[in-house]
Amino acid sequence: MAESGTLPTGFGELEVLAVGTLLLVEALSGLSLNILTILSFCKTPELRTPSHLLVLSLALADSGISLNALVAATSSLLRRWPYGSEGCQAHGFQGFVAALASICSSAAIAWGRYHHHCTRSRLDWNTAVSLVFFVWLSSAFWAALPLLGWGHYDYEPLGTCCTLDYSRGDRNFTSFLFTMAFFNFLVPLFITVVSYRLMEQKLGKTSRLPVNTVLPARTLLLGWGPYALLYLYATVADATSISPKLQMVPALIAKAVPTVNAMNYALGSEMVHRGIWQCLSPQRRERSREQ
Repeated sequence: MAESGTLPTGFGELEVLAVGTLLLVEALSGLSLNILTILSFCKTPELRTPSHLLVLSLALADSGISLNALVAATSSLLRRWPYGSEGCQAHGFQGFVAALASICSSAAIAWGRYHHHCTRSRLDWNTAVSLVFFVWLSSAFWAALPLLGWGHYDYEPLGTCCTLDYSRGDRNFTSFLFTMAFFNFLVPLFITVVSYRLMEQKLGKTSRLPVNTVLPARTLLLGWGPYALLYLYATVADATSISPKLQMVPALIAKAVPTVNAMNYALGSEMVHRGIWQCLSPQRRERSREQ
């Protein structure tokens, strides 16, 4: 961790400022778009459906990632972590819960869309609520394990944000990583890819696809894949051999995921897009009520 008035090892003044500024932009863009999405669900009755509940869960998770990025951004601009070791553990836990919930919510949306468009029965409230509860309880469970000794949270190379500690590369980290990655990255990615592929096979030949079937899987793979590769490398080699700047790249990429998700699932949906505009425009909201 960088002390007050000193620069983190491997970073110059301009580089620390650049990382802090980029994190701040990612945090504010992700927060603003996802908060608008959440408000549109609260104020637009047409969006209160089981399918859109899954999108709401994703928006809440992505808001959590953006809040985590905002804390990291302010700390980076201060050039130090001002919250102590307990704050680091809390920051790592909160960010890990939000990240896992975002990944699993994306998979739940993919399955829900397949169920909605490719089966004769629509997604009901009991199933949607159960999925959301499972996503968040599972995410909290896996994120709590490092606090209990399986895995460990520690500072990122910049020393101004906290995540899963991959610098040790011991048996404890390796066993936790492989188990966690299988259930919280590979399985959700498999569900997402298969669900949209089945939609393409069933609907692509007869009609125009109702949703983007390519971007969600690419977002999961490109947004969280760099973290997965970094963690995988740490299990077979010394992660500290990678330059601190390069180690920060996966974190910066992952913090952009909330913005991409909001543009895909919220702004890319005509109904959610309409709900956001109703929140921003009181006249439209009054007009919709009159109709």
